[in-house]
Amino acid sequence: MQKKIVKVNDKFQKGYRYELTEPVGRNFHPDFKPELTPKQMLALGVFGGKYMTDCKKEFPKSWFIRAKLSPEHHDDTLNFFHKHASQSLKVWREKGWINEEHDPRGWFQWYCRYYMGRRLSAEDERQIKRWKAISRHISQIRKNCRAKDLTCRPVQRQAVLHWAYDSRKM
Repeated sequence: MQKKIVKVNDKFQKGYRYELTEPVGRNFHPDFKPELTPKQMLALGVFGGKYMTDCKKEFPKSWFIRAKLSPEHHDDTLNFFHKHASQSLKVWREKGWINEEHDPRGWFQWYCRYYMGRRLSAEDERQIKRWKAISRHISQIRKNCRAKDLTCRPVQRQAVLHWAYDSRKM
């Protein structure tokens, strides 16, 4: 595979560059098995539609054909479960969940770039560990809900959608 350099100039990053070293959607860490692609997540409605409104140039146009986006404000009606299941970027920063240098928008930005083929070993390890920790919410859904009862724990189901787990199948 010929390596490609991606140049980013958006609201959060000016002059940021990264290298794609793996094929799109392939060669993931063996412990990282997301059930949804970024394109699927955007079409299902995540983060109230506000997450990816100014950085479309960085990712494939096909990701945005059916994406539910809200450039003006966070809109929970765009979320698949129509529930608010996010904390603010301010909270993410306070908790140390954001890598300001590489992914100032957080986990989903990391996942989109990882999916496209960027690899940053230490950051990948950190984010995969965070992704795996969401399993506690999946356990709660499975423990407390009948299979595929989408009315049961809709906030928790929306939250795990934000982490590329397909809570519609639980």
